Amino acid sequence: MKIENSTAVTEFILLGLTQSQNIQLLVFVLISIFYLIILPGNFLIILTIRSDPSLTAPLYFFLGNLAFLDASYSFIVAPRMLVDFLSEKKVISYRACITQLFFLHFLGGGEGLLLVVMAFDRYIAICRPLHYSTVMNPRACYALLLVLWLGGFVHSIIQVALILRLPFCGPNRLDNFFCDVPQVIKLACTDTFVVELLMVFNSGLLTLLCFLGLLASYAVILCRISGSASEGKSKALSTCTTHVIIILLMFGPAIFIYTRPFTALSADKVVSFFHTVIFPLMNPVIYTLRNQEVKASMRRILSRHVFF
Repeated sequence: MKIENSTAVTEFILLGLTQSQNIQLLVFVLISIFYLIILPGNFLIILTIRSDPSLTAPLYFFLGNLAFLDASYSFIVAPRMLVDFLSEKKVISYRACITQLFFLHFLGGGEGLLLVVMAFDRYIAICRPLHYSTVMNPRACYALLLVLWLGGFVHSIIQVALILRLPFCGPNRLDNFFCDVPQVIKLACTDTFVVELLMVFNSGLLTLLCFLGLLASYAVILCRISGSASEGKSKALSTCTTHVIIILLMFGPAIFIYTRPFTALSADKVVSFFHTVIFPLMNPVIYTLRNQEVKASMRRILSRHVFF
């Protein structure tokens, strides 16, 4: 899609996360620590799953994709945010703003659908174990992966198309530390009521429905596990509990941001900060810390490299 704005605004001024220099320094250090420690951990997860022949089950295939999506997602907002902390004037061009918004919803939408796919995988594995190898074969896994990437693209392109139709003639001060739909829409020089409704439907309603569907599916799975007497009960319970934690981290802030009319609240920036910067880096790590097979494989890889 051609990014072209027929109005006077060619750039937006980002007001940032906070005006306090002390808080900015604290956040700068916090993000830097997360990048130096947790981001390499995400890439180690991907390397471990790709290199260990024992981690070929669909569960690990999707976990590797979750780590990739979250690592990619963390590059959309955080690097520019770090640079802006060191700049007096925080400016982003119109084209860069639209590009950032596109990838934010492209990868975010894809990750939401990936969590749905992971829930489906756990449902088949626990509730229909005899059909698992047939249903979740490699071809089906790659097909599901393609669907979630296409779903994220369609979701994002709708957001971008609606934004591109809006005229922007001033003001251009964006009350956030990155470009997102709620703040950008408010700067349009026209009535945005209909566009806001479409945005809430495309982002908020779909997010809420996915969240409720995921909770319902895991409730069924957990009930099935609790009534089982198999020796793999504790492992299945740990896996599903971890999935629920990741779902809460992923969908909780998104529901807060996108399922209500686009009115500014004092908590918006803090919620957005955790949603776009902190949680994406933590999700795969949280999962891995509760998965014994992946942890054991990672220890073997690290010991092998340290030895050599």
